[in-house]
Amino acid sequence: MTSPRHQAVLLALGIMILYDVLRVFLPSLITLFGRAGSTPAELMGLYAAAWFALPLLSVLLKPRWALLGGAVALVAARLLLQAGVEQLYVASAGVTAGLVFLHGCARTLPRAAVPGGIMSGLAFSTLAHLLLNGVDLIWRPGLFPWLATLTLCTSLLLLVRQPPAPPQAPMPPASLQVRVPPADDLAPARVWFLFGPTLLLTGMATTSWAKAAQGPDPLIWVIGTAALLVLTLVAATWQAFRPPLPRVLGTLAGVLLVCCTTVLLLPSVSPALGGIAQAAAGALAILCLGPTLAAAGRTPAHPGRQGLGALGGGLVFLIAAFAYYAAYDMDLGFPQRFVPIATAVLVAAVAFLPRPSPRTDDQRPTNATPAEDSQPPTSTASGESSQLSTSATLVEGDLPPTGFGGGGRRRGRAVLGVAVLLVPLVVAATWRPAPPVRATQGDTIKLIAYNIRMGFGLDGRLSLDDIAAWAAAQRPDVVLLSEVDRGWLLNGGHDDLARIARGLGMRYHFAPAADNVWGDALLTHLPVRQVHSHPLGRHDYPTGAQAQAIVLEVGGRELGIVNTHLQAPDGQAPEVAAIVRALAAGEDAARARPTPTAPGEPAQTPVSATSAGVVRPVVLAGDLNTRPGDPAMAVLEAAGLSDPLTALGDPPTSPADAPTERIDHVLISKGLTAISAQAPMIAYSDHLPVLTTLRLTSVDQEG
Repeated sequence: MTSPRHQAVLLALGIMILYDVLRVFLPSLITLFGRAGSTPAELMGLYAAAWFALPLLSVLLKPRWALLGGAVALVAARLLLQAGVEQLYVASAGVTAGLVFLHGCARTLPRAAVPGGIMSGLAFSTLAHLLLNGVDLIWRPGLFPWLATLTLCTSLLLLVRQPPAPPQAPMPPASLQVRVPPADDLAPARVWFLFGPTLLLTGMATTSWAKAAQGPDPLIWVIGTAALLVLTLVAATWQAFRPPLPRVLGTLAGVLLVCCTTVLLLPSVSPALGGIAQAAAGALAILCLGPTLAAAGRTPAHPGRQGLGALGGGLVFLIAAFAYYAAYDMDLGFPQRFVPIATAVLVAAVAFLPRPSPRTDDQRPTNATPAEDSQPPTSTASGESSQLSTSATLVEGDLPPTGFGGGGRRRGRAVLGVAVLLVPLVVAATWRPAPPVRATQGDTIKLIAYNIRMGFGLDGRLSLDDIAAWAAAQRPDVVLLSEVDRGWLLNGGHDDLARIARGLGMRYHFAPAADNVWGDALLTHLPVRQVHSHPLGRHDYPTGAQAQAIVLEVGGRELGIVNTHLQAPDGQAPEVAAIVRALAAGEDAARARPTPTAPGEPAQTPVSATSAGVVRPVVLAGDLNTRPGDPAMAVLEAAGLSDPLTALGDPPTSPADAPTERIDHVLISKGLTAISAQAPMIAYSDHLPVLTTLRLTSVDQEG
């Protein structure tokens, strides 16, 4: 027999495993089912929706069978994913199994176990993600990940095989008995419905805030963000187990949730202050979710709606996540940040809408007899025991409690103690001191330009450590990365840049492009004199782009670099060409920008940036989505750039499994000579990297 506490743990374990599966399923839609930008977003959406709709068939199962069958199938999928078996289809089936499990939970678990169980599962999964430094067990080889996974899965199966707790005893005096429909001892449909939206908001709040543009992050920054996230996750879980807040405070929590979600997704004006504000907003949003779930769990339950509420919430998660991230490949007609904001509004409205009063003895049908009130507990159609509220303190018209007690100072101290214990563990897992800057005395550098596709290889698995190990073996001086993801929920919430920089032992400079956590990056051990990111025009392409203007010191001389990933080459190539001209003329990185032009006209460079002639050699590198001979390439060549790879084998770079064309480039100006160039056949992305060795030659750095 299991108590509500044990059933809350059961629910939390199931949600943790489901979250693990979702972190594989979502990126697999892009990396294995299709390719972003080439596979229609509608087709990917239909595929995903099919696996979220299949659990609706579980309404035909008895609740206990849905619970057991969903748990067993979910565990099987999780173990197969750890073994690397058929990632796309196993993850898809695992999502369906997880939703069937939740459907069974919704029809069997008591009200007291649900709000806290949901928040516990999301919080524990997020904390484990932080302690693993973003690389979850599912992406890690070795014995320890297997042992941890087996422990988690075995614990779920041991708990799920236990029958539900019997009705409480003894019965209170007849004068205090309340006639409660059998389903009223279950959690209401609205708290189950909130699982999906809460999953979306928790995932985005813990990963999607703007990170520091330069890193590794200072120790004080890591401690601050770790403390914020850990404390709010633990506190939100505690609040979910407690009785709901008074209505006024609950309404304020709902309003604060919407406001914090809005701040979290605003464009970051200042990388430092913006990141701090967004991290704090994300933490406050998480803090509001605990009392929100507790308030929703207090509402009356209606027979037969709990399971549908859980499945409906899952569909809301899918629709909101798909709409938000699909906006990078298609025009929604409105700013994409409205999607999570609308989700926060939905959560607040569902949790705090006026609640109808439950039916009590005074409201029973006129043909009911007093004897009906003293009947012993009955069984549901599925054979499970229904529980009547039996607390002697329960007065007529009350609902069963949603928590395990009022908490108090002792519980508050325990919450604080858990948070204080976890903070140093998270800091130890994520922080590393900044590596030293190492100046070079020679005139030769080795440069890598690589579109890493958010860190996912051709096999669909997260390959950040493989990328870092391969790049480190090349002993590069400069690494330029495209499609760097620093926290998209769609890709599992990983900070690609911090992970790769740790493996390389390099400092990094991040340049946001599509949003605060997706863009391009420079990694180097050389002295960086100047770096500045210039937004490029969208030219009717949904995904934003930038050009990172950089000035490095190489052997006491200056080298200019423009790091970019062109999304609309015909419109953006003239803008990048203007930045190249300005850097070559000796302009500062922040001022090396094109002047505004009318639509359709080529970008112009200020006269002051060109009058002195070429005084600084410049490299333009990255995924330019441009082939030799394209009109955009002619624009770049007119800016004084040449393509040395043409004479060095002209290696194709895309697609990585069978490359047929070169769209990734390292272009150089006067003052540079390419000694070697290659595109190694590695499968850590859908592009091949371009590895070049360059020598600075004759440009006079004094002008």
